[in-house]
Amino acid sequence: MKRWLGKAETTLGNHSDRLNAINIFPVADGDTGTNLYLTVRAAAHAADGTAASGTAASAELQNDVGAVLARAGQAAMDQARGNSGTLFAVFLCAAAEPLAGHTRVSAPLLAAALNRAQLRAWSALSDPVPGTMLSVMEAAARAAAAVDSGHDGDDSNHTLGLALDAAVEAAVEAVIRTEDQLAALQTAHVVDAGGVGMLLILDCLRSAVLGEELQDELLDGLHGYDVQDPHIHAGMPRDEGVEVMCTIELSPLDAATMRQRLDEMGDSVIMSQVGGAADTSGRYRWRVHVHVLDAAPAVALIRSLGEPSDISVSELALPRASDLPDPDGHER
Repeated sequence: MKRWLGKAETTLGNHSDRLNAINIFPVADGDTGTNLYLTVRAAAHAADGTAASGTAASAELQNDVGAVLARAGQAAMDQARGNSGTLFAVFLCAAAEPLAGHTRVSAPLLAAALNRAQLRAWSALSDPVPGTMLSVMEAAARAAAAVDSGHDGDDSNHTLGLALDAAVEAAVEAVIRTEDQLAALQTAHVVDAGGVGMLLILDCLRSAVLGEELQDELLDGLHGYDVQDPHIHAGMPRDEGVEVMCTIELSPLDAATMRQRLDEMGDSVIMSQVGGAADTSGRYRWRVHVHVLDAAPAVALIRSLGEPSDISVSELALPRASDLPDPDGHER
């Protein structure tokens, strides 16, 4: 698991520029690659941190696949960036749950983890749509489940390899389909950036578990992804507004209220629990993400329902090269 996340960090770092270049949905802000990289980096560093202590508890933690991923998922959730990073953090936290207490991954456990993860990611979004990284997660989970079912729950390494191969193959097919599932992608003749990022993450998992190289040919022919292709997002209409993110403790009723109100204020609403246990007041920790035209009402709503931490507000329309002054101080 540590190799997986470390490999994913390196791979997304290498591919972040091209992922940014084709990032046009849900907003053409050209940061999907950067957001995924930074979120996965947080997870990878947290997983490595499980070896920081030499105590018996630390040794037990290192041998528990679910515990390692839960720690990584918690860090990813706390430091998640953007839609794609938040959904990956949700995916990782959920995948850890069926793996808790296990010292190795098998095909049945992989199928359970991928299925839990894709269901949680779909449910985290108020308005999920196919043709995104959600579709890639779902396709991979269904493929792994089919292999597990076809081999009657066999937990051998051979069947695990077959399940990983099938998951990645299905992810490739799902990425290709994204272009026809979203009108914006079809018009731009490009596949979904988050979907490609998720494909890379899944291939890193396959590579780490099987001890094989990454399959670079998986990306061959993906529309818009070749190095010579232009930065497609730069030609898209500018998106006004801001992205608001925070972590906050909420009762179930307050969480439902917040989701409903944020849905009314903006879009790309993602809310997911951080950790499973409630505090003594019956409140759960939530990671909240929303795109709104004006941050003030959203922040006021959030503060009216609790005390947020790690709150951030960032512009959706990042400066582009044409907006920057030339050396003489004139706009280009």
